[in-house]
Amino acid sequence: MNRPLRRRTLLAGLCALLPARLALAAQPLRIGTIGAGHVGSTLAGLWLRAGYPVMLSASDIGSARAAAETLGGNAQAGTPQDAARFGDVVLLAVPYGALPAVGASLHGLLAGKIVIDACNPYPWRDGSVARTARQQGAGLVTQSFFPGAHVVRAFNSEDMSTIAAEAHRAPPLLGIPYAGDDPAAMRTVGTLIAEAGFDPVAVGPLASARLFQPGSDGFEASLTAPDLRARLGLPRT
Repeated sequence: MNRPLRRRTLLAGLCALLPARLALAAQPLRIGTIGAGHVGSTLAGLWLRAGYPVMLSASDIGSARAAAETLGGNAQAGTPQDAARFGDVVLLAVPYGALPAVGASLHGLLAGKIVIDACNPYPWRDGSVARTARQQGAGLVTQSFFPGAHVVRAFNSEDMSTIAAEAHRAPPLLGIPYAGDDPAAMRTVGTLIAEAGFDPVAVGPLASARLFQPGSDGFEASLTAPDLRARLGLPRT
């Protein structure tokens, strides 16, 4: 084959690949949930409404299937391992005391992925791991269970009844704080907060998530974004 013909053949091949790659880039993020209870199903419903495919999971796959059937649309059900593989972003929506076991089971599947931690530590329910999280900061302790994942703490600061009632309300929207160490992960989670119907409030690195964990001034604050920033001592934007 002469060189001009070879170049034309190579160019034609690249052009043939281009539409497929553009289509791949246009696909919405896929979200997996570890937990299909009140937290997992409420947030899954908001993201399904925004057009994101979601796979709910639970230790009892029957409850995940029931939640997916109730939500309909692009909702699927699977095991926690299925959801971890499925999601570009994975939501942790289990009691905080379950996180060490979840981390031991799934951290290899979640390495490199964005993991949203919506779990709250309560010593009366979760024991010593909750006491550690309350002392050291829940975000940092969660990160220790999922090495290699990009943990962002979000959606833990409000009760899910409030989240369901206030999503997409008339402006001003409810402010939702979030914190993480990876800038790209923070941008993605900020978008997911906005598309769920809230005003994202970036608080800072993962260590700063203690500002909106249980027992803090930012927990269940139910404020607009400007008022929440003032409550947390953040600069105005």
